[in-house]
Amino acid sequence: MVYRDDYIIRNSIIVHSVILYAWISHKPVSSYDDEQNEDYQDAVAKNYTFLEAVPPFERPYKDHKVCLQWGADYLWMLQANRIPQCPHESDGIQILNFMYASSGEKTGIMKKFEQFENRELETVRQHQIDFPMFTVSIWLYLLHHCEKDLCGILYFIDPKEMYSTPAVFLNEEGYVHIQMHLMRGDDLAVKTSFSLPLKQWFRLDLSFKGGQIEVSSVGKNLKRHHHQSFIFREDFYYDDTAGYFVLGGSGYVNGIEAFFGPVKYYRLNVLETEQISNPLHDKETVEQIELYYERCMDIQEIVYEYRYIVRQGEQAQKNCYYENHYLKLIHKYGEKSKCDAFTWGKELKEKYHTLFKLLQEMDFSAPGEDGSDTVLEVGRRIFEKVAKGLSSADGLSNMDSSVPLLVDSSCCGYHKASYFLAVIFETGLGVPVDHTKGLLYSLVGAQGNERLAVMNLGYKHYQGINNYPLDLELSYAYYSNIAIKTSLDQHTIKGEQAFVETIRLMDDELLKAQTKENGDVFMWLKHEATRGNAAAQQRLAQMLFWGQQGVAKNPEAAVEWYAKGAIETEDPVLIYDYAIVLFKGQGVKKNTKLALELMKKAAAKGLPQAVNGLGWYYHNFKRDYRKAAEHWLIAEELGNPDASYNLGVLYLDGIYPGVPGRNQTVAARYFYKAAQGGHIEGTLRCSLYYITGNMEDFPRDPEKAVIWAKHIAEKNGYLGHVIRKALNAYLELSWHEALLHYVLAAETGIEVSQSNLAHICEERPDLARKYLATDCVWRYYNFSVSQVNAPSFAYLKMGDFYYYGYQNHSKDLELSMRMYAQAALEGDSQGFFNLALVIEEGNSIPSYILDHLEIDQALHSSNTSLLQELYYRCWNNSNQESISPCSLALLYFYMRVFCNNILHSTLIYFMGTFLLSILVAFAVQYFQSLSGNSNEDATRLVQQDESTFSNDLVQQESNPQNPLVTS
Repeated sequence: MVYRDDYIIRNSIIVHSVILYAWISHKPVSSYDDEQNEDYQDAVAKNYTFLEAVPPFERPYKDHKVCLQWGADYLWMLQANRIPQCPHESDGIQILNFMYASSGEKTGIMKKFEQFENRELETVRQHQIDFPMFTVSIWLYLLHHCEKDLCGILYFIDPKEMYSTPAVFLNEEGYVHIQMHLMRGDDLAVKTSFSLPLKQWFRLDLSFKGGQIEVSSVGKNLKRHHHQSFIFREDFYYDDTAGYFVLGGSGYVNGIEAFFGPVKYYRLNVLETEQISNPLHDKETVEQIELYYERCMDIQEIVYEYRYIVRQGEQAQKNCYYENHYLKLIHKYGEKSKCDAFTWGKELKEKYHTLFKLLQEMDFSAPGEDGSDTVLEVGRRIFEKVAKGLSSADGLSNMDSSVPLLVDSSCCGYHKASYFLAVIFETGLGVPVDHTKGLLYSLVGAQGNERLAVMNLGYKHYQGINNYPLDLELSYAYYSNIAIKTSLDQHTIKGEQAFVETIRLMDDELLKAQTKENGDVFMWLKHEATRGNAAAQQRLAQMLFWGQQGVAKNPEAAVEWYAKGAIETEDPVLIYDYAIVLFKGQGVKKNTKLALELMKKAAAKGLPQAVNGLGWYYHNFKRDYRKAAEHWLIAEELGNPDASYNLGVLYLDGIYPGVPGRNQTVAARYFYKAAQGGHIEGTLRCSLYYITGNMEDFPRDPEKAVIWAKHIAEKNGYLGHVIRKALNAYLELSWHEALLHYVLAAETGIEVSQSNLAHICEERPDLARKYLATDCVWRYYNFSVSQVNAPSFAYLKMGDFYYYGYQNHSKDLELSMRMYAQAALEGDSQGFFNLALVIEEGNSIPSYILDHLEIDQALHSSNTSLLQELYYRCWNNSNQESISPCSLALLYFYMRVFCNNILHSTLIYFMGTFLLSILVAFAVQYFQSLSGNSNEDATRLVQQDESTFSNDLVQQESNPQNPLVTS
């Protein structure tokens, strides 16, 4: 604390303030040898003084009176006068800087803080563990107070999964409930005397200083509305690195129904309201949210009052009229009356004229509906009318007139309309692009728990696109919400759900396999199933139960085939499936006795899922955990992921036979094994471990948490229903409906719909240009290649776009090669082929791409060697049983190499010279012979007959030493 760090003093003490105490205690002579505690409070004389702390690098070096070895002394001299630069770090952290729509579910934003890198800040933090000094500032737009008990605003969860300091909740009356964890181990809680306002923006500021808590409510104008202080003599325990923070809900408590604005956290300082720097950004969106709910209050009030008037009986009838002039006839034959009992002003009627017109067409005479149900029903009817119109031929041409109706439907609480509006404004579907309104309706739909709207926000924050900031924790909050719902939705067969199938529009074989109840594929399966084909019965039952392959969901019909197959064919899978629906009562009345018999029968045949099912029976119906564990261990050895998950639950709940207490570590390992097998709940558990980082075997990895939660969310049946409607419309050549529903699905971030939508826009560019303000092909192929499971053809498409340039987008050779390389890594031979063509055209591939392809640059330093490797891989990844472009390219390459080697060898020069010499000799001889035959002054020997000439010639050739004599 006095000297500066040196070679011997490695870490001097860093302090901000020092108090020196001195005192004199009286000790009797008789007890001189006894140990006695000297207390400052009981001292005879005492005093204290404040000492000024010297900053660490202003302190002197201590003379240790030692002689260092020359090596150590030299090393010390190199750094003796250096002042290390502390990392730029602040205790003020923006936990949230973008709006978050909290729907009141058990999901929220999870943040974990590490120790400070700055040594001085970290020292202060550790000193404040038993004397907390921090401030939290939260912007909120609260829609409702907590429905029951407490709802989470901001709280800290420790490694033991218990609440710690701070824990801030909202109760049923709207008061703030604050809970702290004390140093002695128990908890203490207080409640404010003021309640938080509804449907207006305000900032909630909380500061903690030792045992003192300050709570303030501040308006948009930064004027304080409420303030309250709490003072305690207890010491709070506070360590913000030993656990994680949660904004909103979690597995322990529901979140508030609100919009979170910016959230600022000062880890080491207590600030007054005026000192807090946490502005409310994006003023336009803030105002849009306020205007939206003001309008919705008007619309809901109109619907309430209109319903009340219609139900007034005789008095309401006096104010009703019939548009037809034949009043008596209309009344006699039951024509529905249209109420004109408007108690609203002209301005309001003109403002909501479409709503009034629709209300006149609706029947409110149905008994038993309360006000909220009526409003929601009105919203549903409006939406269905608009959706039907938009799905018709040329329906997208009427988008301008549909938007006001969708707004009315959204305000009535039917948030499918909210998601429609979000997509319409984000993509410019029939209207100009408006990102502010797109964000507004995305947030409103997500807050209203519309599944597709929640997934849309999760995807945008995961990718950081469309002006949404990249925020993995925020993305996880949305995706985990739908992932949890997906698990629940699959256990309930009600609602507009369909199995999510990966069907690509460019896959002709899969498209041909799509059918309906009167289709050829379905009728053939039905015929085979009737004949007793177990595989056909199983497939037919699955199609009907889940709504697969284009067949409408019909659980009752599916159960009939399960029953028929189980009884007739003795197929263990059919027996098991029939037992499950009997246990759960899905599509058939529950029959536990018969279900158990069937389950035992299937298990006896060695079916792993049936063995697991018996364990499930003993666990849920008999509470016999020992038998349950025995069956689950057998099923797990057979590779059943459900059994792995169930064993994990036993360890997590602390009820595993023979093992005392809970064991989260072993449970987590079983959950991970289940997740590897595709188990939904196991995957969810593991994603939670990755986002919190509270498990030793699961280091914090927000990106992996998002990917796992996204994977489960994209199996949601409500999303599958939209995708199925899009596919059916495409097969029926209903282009407007197909385009509409594929856009709705693609904006949730599911890859198959993104690539399918891009394909439609390529197939019908006129439709895309007319109704979409964004560049459809570029946008959705680009989205597709950003996915973890992107198909290779999407990489090839984007590679071509970058290589040749696409419309307004410039060429980018390097990006093109990256896309081709990624397609190649996916096993697509075309990727290798395209990379080879890039080299053929005189370009070079960057070294990092070659490393990515695992091509050794030392072995393939020349273009020839690299081309050979690429063409070989191209051929190796293509169909080797038939002639392919890759095989032809490889053959052509080898022929070129052979020719080049021949042309550049020494032998070719020798052979060329030799052949040229022979050619010249023959040419000379040929011309000489022509010259001799054409000479008219030749000797008479030419006039001799041919035989004589031949004999002479033979004699001459036989005696070459005699010269040829001519006269």
